[in-house]
Amino acid sequence: MFKIIKRGKKSSKGDAIEPPIPTSMPNAPVDHASRIATSAVTSSQPVTLANATPDPSVIEVLPLLKEVALSERHVLFIRKLQICCVQFDFSDTVKCARQKEIKRQTLTELIDLVQSGSCKMNEIMQEELVRMISTNIFRCLPPASHENTGSEGIEEEDDMYLDPSWPHLQLMYELLLRYVMSSHLDTKVAKRYLDHSFVWKLLDLFDAEDPREREYLKTILHRLYGKFMVHRPFIRNGINNVFYRFIFETERHNGIGELLEILGSVINGFALPMKEEHKLFLVRTLIPLHKPKCVSAYHHQLSYCITQFVEKDYRLADIVIRGLLKYWPLTNCGKEVLFINELEEILEGTQPAEFQRCLVPLFKQLGRSVNSPHFQVAERALFLWNNEHIVDLIGQNRHAILPIIFEPLERNMYGHWNQAVHGLTSNVRRMFLEMDSELFEECEKEYNERAAGATGLVEQRELTWKKMEEAAALIG
Repeated sequence: MFKIIKRGKKSSKGDAIEPPIPTSMPNAPVDHASRIATSAVTSSQPVTLANATPDPSVIEVLPLLKEVALSERHVLFIRKLQICCVQFDFSDTVKCARQKEIKRQTLTELIDLVQSGSCKMNEIMQEELVRMISTNIFRCLPPASHENTGSEGIEEEDDMYLDPSWPHLQLMYELLLRYVMSSHLDTKVAKRYLDHSFVWKLLDLFDAEDPREREYLKTILHRLYGKFMVHRPFIRNGINNVFYRFIFETERHNGIGELLEILGSVINGFALPMKEEHKLFLVRTLIPLHKPKCVSAYHHQLSYCITQFVEKDYRLADIVIRGLLKYWPLTNCGKEVLFINELEEILEGTQPAEFQRCLVPLFKQLGRSVNSPHFQVAERALFLWNNEHIVDLIGQNRHAILPIIFEPLERNMYGHWNQAVHGLTSNVRRMFLEMDSELFEECEKEYNERAAGATGLVEQRELTWKKMEEAAALIG
C-alpha cells in the first residue's frame, strides 16, 4: 500500500491512502537504465537523505531543495524524480488526490530549478530526469475516436478530444522543454539520454488526439533538431517514415500538420545548392501528401513547405506543378479549391522557362476547372487572371495558351448557370482580346468552325438514326 510520509515524522495508520495505478519504475517503457547504486540500510543505522533507500511504495513529502545543504541537493533531486515516476489514474479526480498534489508540487519545483539553472545537473541526474519524463509521457495512446465511430478522423474544433491527464502531462512536457532549452545543457552528455530511441518515441506521440500535447511535441522536437546536429538526419527520416505510412497505408494521423510545421522551418534553413536527398523528399513524400482525402486538415502547412522549395530553387517549379496535376481531385470540389490556391502561390515563384515546360497540361486542367459546375471552383480558377505575375507569364505565352483556354471560356459565356462566373469569364475573355486581337479572332474563327462541324455531325447522326428506324419499320 502506498503511503505519504513526511520527513522527521512517524507515519500512522491514518496516513495510508488508496494506492495509484501500479506502474512501477522497473517497468518503465524506456531504455535508460539507472546508474544509481543503492545499498541496503539496516535498522540500526540512522535514516538520512544521504543513506536512505527509497521505498517505491511510499510517497514522501520531501523538503524543498533550497532548504537543504548543497551537499545533499543532488541526492534529494534524484529522490524527487523517483517520486514523480509513480503514475496515477487521472480520469478519476478524487482518487489519490493528495498523492497527485504532492507530485504536481514536486514537478513545479523541478521545472523552476531546471529553468533557473541554480543546480547544475551531473550525468546521473540528467539520466534520471530523462528516465522519469520517459516513464510518464511514453505510453500507449488510447484508441482514436474515429476507430469507434467510423468517421474519417478529422474532428470539428467543438468536438476536439481533451486528455483528462493533460494538467499532469503538461508539467512533464514543460520540464522536458526547459531541460532541452537550458543554456547550461551539455549536448555531448545529453545526447546519451536524448538518443534515437527517445526521439523515435516522441514521433510516435504525434498521433495523440489532444492538440495541446501535439503543440508541445512540435516545439520540443524542433528544439532537439536545432540543438543536436547528430539527430537531424534521423529526425528527417523518422518524419519521412510517418508520412509514408500515412500516405500509403492508414491515411489517418493526428500530427501531420505539426510535423509539416517543423519541416517548414527545416526547409527554410536548407543550404544552396540543395542536396539531392532533399529534392527526393519533395518528390517522394511532400507531393504525394496531396493524395489523402483529409488533405484539408494540413494543406496550409503542406503548401508552405512546397512553396519554400520553389523559393529556394525556382527550377523545381515544373516538377511541383506536374506533381500537383498528378493528384488533382476529380470529384472533391473543396479539395480542388485548395489545389488552385496552392497553384497560384507556386506560379508566383515560377520563372518563364519553367512555366513554358508545363503550360500545356496546366491550362488543360485549368480549362476543366473553369468549366466546373461548382461555382466556387470556376470562380477560383478565373481569379488567377487577377494575379499580375501570372498574367505576365500568360501574355508571354499567349500563342500556346489561348488556343487551349478559348473553348472553355466560350462554353462559360453561353452555358454556365452562375452569373458571377459569367462576368469573370467575360473579363478574362476581354483581357485576351486586348493582349492580341488577331490571335483572338483566329481562335474564335477556329472555334466557330469546330462548332459548326459538330452541329453538322449531330444532324448527320440524327438523320442516320431516322433512316434506320424507317427501315426497321418496313421490315417489321
